[in-house]
Amino acid sequence: MSTPVLRDAESSGLADQPESFADVGQLLRELKPHNPVYCVFPHVYRESTKAFLQGFPGRVLFGVKANNDPRVLRLLIESGISHFDCASLPEIELTDRLCPSGTKYFMVPTRIRGAARDAQRVHGVRHFMVDHVDGVAPLANEIDMSKSIVFARMAVHHKAAMSDLSVRFGAKPADMPALLQSIRDTGAEAALAFNVGSSVTDPDAYRYAMNITREVLTKLPFRLRLLDVGGGYPKSYPGFTVPHLDEYFRAVTESFAELPLADNAEVLGEPGRAIAAPGMSAVVEVLLRKQDRLFINDGMHGVFWELRYDGHDRYPVRTFRDGVLLAGETASFTVNGPTCDSEDTLPGKVELPRDIRPGDYLEFGGIGAYSLSGRTDFNGYYSDRIVTITSTAEFPPSLPQSGDG
Repeated sequence: MSTPVLRDAESSGLADQPESFADVGQLLRELKPHNPVYCVFPHVYRESTKAFLQGFPGRVLFGVKANNDPRVLRLLIESGISHFDCASLPEIELTDRLCPSGTKYFMVPTRIRGAARDAQRVHGVRHFMVDHVDGVAPLANEIDMSKSIVFARMAVHHKAAMSDLSVRFGAKPADMPALLQSIRDTGAEAALAFNVGSSVTDPDAYRYAMNITREVLTKLPFRLRLLDVGGGYPKSYPGFTVPHLDEYFRAVTESFAELPLADNAEVLGEPGRAIAAPGMSAVVEVLLRKQDRLFINDGMHGVFWELRYDGHDRYPVRTFRDGVLLAGETASFTVNGPTCDSEDTLPGKVELPRDIRPGDYLEFGGIGAYSLSGRTDFNGYYSDRIVTITSTAEFPPSLPQSGDG
């Protein structure tokens, strides 16, 4: 695999580099920040990226929606990511600026009018998606189908997924042969895609989806070359334990080998969380304590927004006072965000030092997925201060290892 070309900071419009600190203690001692600070750990991102690239049995498309911060994307590109699962033209534009030699995939069946045309003409995108026969003609009106690969998305959900991604998107398996044929009739290469859901807790979900895929493939008068098995590769969090990623890779590898595909067939995967989660932490200040209730300067309208969905309900955390880790006897606390919204409360109880007080700082680890990309400025609470932690001996509060308690 060729090394992706990384556009330099000045030409990509990203000349401002993040501040750097050896560790979080130094950050706190020097800045004493009033607003949240988000810490990027480059060595952690290198490790999570390497693990997925080496373990997954095919082409790895990073799901940009999981973390679209340019500083994080640059680290992933430097670590070997060269394929990008994009859901919009702005995501394509961003990844094209950062990695011109990379391959961008426009993997949503519903697009803003003209977006597919610009994606192909301006950014060289060749991979697109539809999930209904009525979506084929509008796409064909915007792009050169003879130069394109069009995935037909199949609806397939498994109970092990925390979120059903086939509620709004995906054709029924029975409709897939006709959809794939209609794509092929336009002159495009037809391919198949599915997504069993988000944060899949059982690798057998992929075997289940592959079995349905096999039934579809046996009804086709031609062989497909590409199969996209989507995302859903999970991480363990406190109180939310999932199997090791190797078990998911094994399920995909074994099931894919049994499918009636072309001799040069490839499997594609769209990891987001598995790569993005471990390498970032959020450092927030305790503003107020009311007995066992704490109020901090970030919350459910900020980087904790994804906790409103099924799955994990908290992140690993550690406490700092005067730039030094705080230990000692702990107690359970409810943590609240700073806004006037009554729902701005983190859902899971958090174990923290019993004598925690305003002015102390909490560092929540494993927060790199679905945090920065979805935060808002509701009530005026917003921070965009992102720093780099340089010491390879420094780790954010660790996510539990997959398969451990």
